[in-house]
Amino acid sequence: MEVTPKHTQAVSGWAAMEPSGEVVPFAFKRRENGVDDVTIKVHYCGMCHTDLHFINNDWGITMYPLVPGHEITGVVTRVGANVSGFRPGDRVGVGCIAASCLDCDHCRRSEENYCDKVALTYNGIFWDGSVTYGGYSSMLVAHKRFLVRIPDALPLDAAAPLLCAGITVYSPMKQHGMLLGEPGRRLGVVGLGGLGHVAVKFGKAFGLKVTVISTSPAKEREARESLKADDFVLSTDERQMHAMARSLDYVIDTVSAQHSLGPILELLKVNGKLVLVAAPDKPVELPSFPLIFGKRTVSGSMTGGMKETQEMMDLCGEHGITADIELVSTDGINDALARLARNDVRYRFVVDVAGTGSRL
Repeated sequence: MEVTPKHTQAVSGWAAMEPSGEVVPFAFKRRENGVDDVTIKVHYCGMCHTDLHFINNDWGITMYPLVPGHEITGVVTRVGANVSGFRPGDRVGVGCIAASCLDCDHCRRSEENYCDKVALTYNGIFWDGSVTYGGYSSMLVAHKRFLVRIPDALPLDAAAPLLCAGITVYSPMKQHGMLLGEPGRRLGVVGLGGLGHVAVKFGKAFGLKVTVISTSPAKEREARESLKADDFVLSTDERQMHAMARSLDYVIDTVSAQHSLGPILELLKVNGKLVLVAAPDKPVELPSFPLIFGKRTVSGSMTGGMKETQEMMDLCGEHGITADIELVSTDGINDALARLARNDVRYRFVVDVAGTGSRL
């Protein structure tokens, strides 16, 4: 059993011990529930592509053993003396953040994700110096600041990916005015995967005309029929791309593979905005002419703060927005990771950690 100083609660989970692409059963200990803490029985945990990067040490920063998972939903079992917003039995979620300094300008604005001292839910360093372990585990202790309430209207399994994929696309959509419901506004979504399919749902819920941009012809039927996208463009077809030139107000690029932003920028109107929310391993190509001649803007965005995450979750409850998921048992985690590496999922795997198989 992994022993961490000042941690006494025995937990069972699944961890990567080396960059093999797989996880194994792992016993470890979590901290006691402090006065500002909430203890959660984990029911479900979404599987993010980031989990794969950390498991394989693709970025060279993994601290083994690694317990992945930052799309965590479950039920409160205990609260600390200073906790007033949650009580046992509440349905809650924990996303990408375990801690931040709580005192910088970003934290004061509830932009904890941009705090210089942010600690991630896994593979981070917590306030007590311990390495954080994620949601591929039976229980979790979270500081009250870093969890959100899951609306009763949302099932815990299909809500789990919203804690990463959902907030990752919601935050820039809100920042750039895409959710104001202005008539006739048009959104392009590059890539139809875990992030992209949620972006399409948000766009449709807020009245945008949504175009899916993909390299895969097979995605057209899914985009139009399942997600009700208004249009579909095959990005490898120059004729289709040319026909869509200067037609979009916004584009969200969710593709994590290396690609050129030039053809995508040409789809934007003058003053259009392109937001990158994925992290390709190699630099993307950014030609200057489409920027200069279209007065276009390229920016990036990473997840979101806690206030914004709760706001997103509440809006999802009102509009009935969830991720499209495939539920996997804990025995099937490694098979799911292998399929995730091949992008063989529609659109998000969620681990049934508690083994209930229920839609709580």
